[in-house]
Amino acid sequence: MSDTATCTAPSPEDVGIDFSKHPCFSREAHHKFGRIHLPVAPRCNIQCNFCNRQYDCMNESRPGVTSAVLKPWQAIDYLTEMLEKRPEITVLGIAGPGDPFANCEETMETLRLARAKFPKLILCLASNGLGIAPYIDEIAKLKTSHVTITINAIDPAITAKVYAWVRENKTPLRGLAGAALLLERQLEAIRKLKEKNIVVKTNTIIMPGINDEHIPVLAKKMGEMGVDIMNCMPLIPVKGAAFEEMPAPDQTMIARVRLQSGLSLPQMVHCARCRADAIGLINEKQTEEQLNVIHAFSQKAPSGATRPCIAVASLEGMLVNQHLGEANRFLIYEPDAASSTGYRFKEVRIAPEAGRGVERWKELAEVLKDCRIALVSAAGTGPRAVLDELGIQVMEMEGLIDEGLRPLFENQPLPAVLKRRLTGCSGPSCRGTGTGCG
Repeated sequence: MSDTATCTAPSPEDVGIDFSKHPCFSREAHHKFGRIHLPVAPRCNIQCNFCNRQYDCMNESRPGVTSAVLKPWQAIDYLTEMLEKRPEITVLGIAGPGDPFANCEETMETLRLARAKFPKLILCLASNGLGIAPYIDEIAKLKTSHVTITINAIDPAITAKVYAWVRENKTPLRGLAGAALLLERQLEAIRKLKEKNIVVKTNTIIMPGINDEHIPVLAKKMGEMGVDIMNCMPLIPVKGAAFEEMPAPDQTMIARVRLQSGLSLPQMVHCARCRADAIGLINEKQTEEQLNVIHAFSQKAPSGATRPCIAVASLEGMLVNQHLGEANRFLIYEPDAASSTGYRFKEVRIAPEAGRGVERWKELAEVLKDCRIALVSAAGTGPRAVLDELGIQVMEMEGLIDEGLRPLFENQPLPAVLKRRLTGCSGPSCRGTGTGCG
């Protein structure tokens, strides 16, 4: 049982889905069929000591890495184009770059839209298990056939060594308290998923001196719970992570862990440690062209038919150089077919008074109700979420206003040279405190 077995998925007779075409769960499929991961889930609800999600390199393949974050409607547009170009893709996965259920609304909306448009597509998810349980009924109704839960121990004392914090609502729990809550939620999720006849794979990171001796015990428990397959993955030391100095397990340790765990349930051995924006066959490397495509979709704005204008936060009217929260006025630009630029300045609008939380952003959305984009130098996640929900896409850029407006009024993405990086954190040294970025 040391090699991958093809998992037994729900009967396809009533849904028209061929589950044998899932390349991650079938050795026979992984050279013939591909997958696409939609990076719609940037936030995370735990801090793993082996993880650093801030690093993005085209040549790096590991969970937590993506070159863009998509909104659900952008993700479906991207999916539609990629399925037309790559007919061998049979699977849609959501696996980050954070956790899908620290981004519940985005994840579920993406699944709903995808299932409605592509009824025969295989849907799957990868989660740490902390927040998935309340959504399992709908996950099953959407015919999501495969779910991966990352679980690294069933002993809270060991789990506590793996995670810096576990966030329940907005409260970070550390040590045994966080570990106990996470383990409780993970076991609950696995039980509920199996009750819905969903294929469950568990991912476990082999961390020398932390859980390598414990993993066979974990495997026995997972086998007893009906888990279909287990993926024991060697630790990848990542710069900026708490475990960056921990040595990776050697081949002897990996073989021992898999052999001992294989006595309890089948082992996956062909995992490629996929990125959150992976596309194509499992062993296919990311290309610059692929990254450019997903970047373009991440910058795609809502239709200008009902919201023709663009708002700009600027101190002097030349540069985009004000934070969304600091701007007390916005410059409004509208399309102008007679202009050589394709747009013209319309007016100045005063922003609502600061200091009133969500209500301020709702009022700002009303002030900018004919604008589809707000160009700013930076923005917090809370205000961005409110404006997004009310139909205004917040875009961060640095540079001349005209350099940003020209492509946007031509329905083109912002040039890469103007865009700010994905994270708003202080840099690679930031490991987070559990309270979220300001």
